[in-house]
Amino acid sequence: MTIDSSRRAKRSFTNEFKKQMVMLYQNGKKRADIVAEYDLTKSALDKWITQYQTTGSFIAKIFNNNYRAYGTRRLQAELRKQGITVSRHRIGRIMAKNGWVSKYTCKKYCIQTEKSHESPVGNELNREFDIGQPQKILVTDLTYVRVKQRWHYLCVIVDISNREIVGRRAGRHKPAALVMQAMSQIPMNLQTIELFHSDRGKEFDNHLIDECLTAFGITRSLSRKGCPYDNAIAESTFKAVKTEFVSNTIFDSMAQLKLEFNHYVDWFNYNRLHSTLNDHSPIEYQRNR
Repeated sequence: MTIDSSRRAKRSFTNEFKKQMVMLYQNGKKRADIVAEYDLTKSALDKWITQYQTTGSFIAKIFNNNYRAYGTRRLQAELRKQGITVSRHRIGRIMAKNGWVSKYTCKKYCIQTEKSHESPVGNELNREFDIGQPQKILVTDLTYVRVKQRWHYLCVIVDISNREIVGRRAGRHKPAALVMQAMSQIPMNLQTIELFHSDRGKEFDNHLIDECLTAFGITRSLSRKGCPYDNAIAESTFKAVKTEFVSNTIFDSMAQLKLEFNHYVDWFNYNRLHSTLNDHSPIEYQRNR
């Protein structure tokens, strides 16, 4: 028996039914089979799929899978990359309805500097943050993280050409050895590096680091005293690390800290959208250069 199109147009469907149809599609059932078996129109099913993808449940997955760090702009960019167009206003309404607040809205960090000693080494980088080829200029910094009742430290080394974290290390103390361990994890021939920039903290400006850089023919560069913006890329990276990973977190053990820090760095390099990289991740940006 043929169903009159006018009668089909008058049919109404509950939200639960629509959700079940979308779930069938997401679990691998073909659109054509769903349309035929449930006597639907293709346009109606497509509309339900699109509506479901842009509702809170879909945005929630993106929000939670990205360390709850994305606001409306980055959520919109991630949706756009998946072929979904949603206004920031609508995303904002969904976030407000569900009580989701980006960590950047909740937390503000001020730049803190430690006392440093005088050194004849100058600021060779000179805030030229976009120059050079990949794996030529690296910047580094340290930050604090709580493990039980003790402070531990994180060191990251960043390639300025694509903001990728190429070296990382977590430790109980912050001597030069921690920086050396982070350098040892850099997946490249250290002789290809031209410049290594840091602030003037004693963890960086010391004999051990000097010997390493000299051995590989790497030029040292130090921020000017009292000028944290000379190391702005490292500062920016650590603002992200502090806000997205460290914020209000107390780790139970060093093993847990290392495991979760490695997971975070992988996410940062392969998935996190960077506005300075045209909303690409560091690895994606490098591949598209």
